[in-house]
Order: sequence, then structure tokens, then C-alpha cells
Amino acid sequence: MKIASLLVASSLFATTIPETLYDGWGQTFTSTEEIFRQKTDYQDLIIFQNPIFGRTLALDGVIQTTEADEAIYHEMMCHVPLLAHDNPKSVLIIGGGDGGSLREVLKHPIQNVTLVDIDTFVIELSKKHLPKLSSGAYDDPRVKIVIEDAAKFVKKCNETFDIIICDSTDPVGPGAVLFTSEFYGDCHELLNKGGIFVNQNGVPFLQQTELALTAKNRAPHFKHVTFYTASIPTYVGGQMAFGWASDKKYRVSETALAERLAKLKTNLFYYTPEVHKAAFALPNFMLKQLE
Repeated sequence: MKIASLLVASSLFATTIPETLYDGWGQTFTSTEEIFRQKTDYQDLIIFQNPIFGRTLALDGVIQTTEADEAIYHEMMCHVPLLAHDNPKSVLIIGGGDGGSLREVLKHPIQNVTLVDIDTFVIELSKKHLPKLSSGAYDDPRVKIVIEDAAKFVKKCNETFDIIICDSTDPVGPGAVLFTSEFYGDCHELLNKGGIFVNQNGVPFLQQTELALTAKNRAPHFKHVTFYTASIPTYVGGQMAFGWASDKKYRVSETALAERLAKLKTNLFYYTPEVHKAAFALPNFMLKQLE
């Protein structure tokens, strides 16, 4: 009764933040405090406080990340390729201005990380209002920040990388170009031998064309294209998919993954070697989408 009373009391001072990512279905978040809101040159950005998920970031009305479950997304986005690779030294992060992916990448003995984001406001506001996500990662001397359209960056970049992590928005608006065959081809040219490209690929149960589109657009450039999944509460509609592409077919045992993870000497929220292996087992409806 005491908990219920507190929830009722807090709701008197709350507002509702709707998310209408899908036609015919949406979700709403209670905002007990609007921490920041501004329309930038590229997107409408809001950071607010939610009693369950903590501080929450939305861009153009679509929830991007929350303090409560962001670790699931960022751990699976980063540790799956980094622990599969034999000896990653250089990483390119595309998007990811909130700093969560950067934080997880820097848990590895990486020599250098380049983060490319189109909107400097996302980085600065996340550092100020969502500091738990980056946890000081932007101050690491191994990090180079580039504010630029990622599609233009990968086309002219002269560096190469062991891992490319495309931590982008969905394929709408500024993020649409990051799902094209041309973009995947440009990224392939920046990968060292045995390099791995991963990206977020939406929620296949609701975004039913995205897996097939990604597979089709990557096929001309990579020898091995597949997907893995994770369940992230904020991203409603079932498992979220992550795209995987490489010219090398990786078959790393759980034992090897566990040994590599132990060397990091870090406690993770979601990722385990067992989860890593199981994540590549796709349900039948996803396999049918890929046909």
C-alpha cells in the first residue's frame, strides 16, 4: 500500500511521453522530470526522468536509450564482435553519441577508437545529462571524436579497423543512408583482414523488412552475413536484432570466449559466453524473413 501510494502521488506531477514508432501500436513513458529538450539541426531531442527506466533519451519521438536497460544493448553490440575477434586493436564506432558503446569498447585492450557522429549536441548533452552511459569514456586518450556524416566519413577515410560498430538510429531520416549497399561496401573497404562489422537491425517482429534488406545489401560485400538477437525491454515488440558481417567465418567456443572475458576483469550486466553463442540461434519467423 505504501508503494502504491507513492506511485499515485508521483503521478500527480508527471507527464506522459508517447512513442509512436509503429503504425497502430505504441508505448508511453511517464516523465517525472523533463531534464532537457531541444530541436537541433538534425533531430528533436528530449531527456526525461522515468520512475522505472531512469533517465531516458528520445530522438524525434523514438526512445533511443534508458539508464536501466542500456547495458543489454551496448554489451551485446560491443562484446559479441570484440570477444569473437582474435586480437582487435582498432575500432570505429558510427553513431553512439550517448557514449554507451564507447564505454564498453574501452573495457578491451584497444589501441585506438574513432567515434563518428553527425550531431555534436547528442554527445555534449549525453555527457552532461546521461553521464552514466559514457562513464568518463570520452576522456580516454585512445578516443578520437569526429563530427561528420558517417556515410561521407567512411567513403574518404584512409584508416582501417578491426571492428566497425554501427550504433545508429533506425533506417529513417538521417539514419537511412547507413543501411544502404553503398555504405556497407565502403565499410568493408575499411576493415582489416578478419574484420567484423555489426549494427543494430531493429525489432524483426515489427520491422519485418529490415532483416531482408540488410542481408540483401550486405551480400555483395561480405562473405558471411548473419544476425544475432537480445531482448531489451525498452525496444518493444520482441527480440532486437544485431547485424553481423565479415569475410571470416568465426567459430569461437564458449571456453575461449570465457577466457577472453576473464582477462577484461569487468562485471557485465547481461553478456555471458553462453548468451553470446545462443544469440545467433534465430527463431523460424526471422529465418523466413531472410528467405
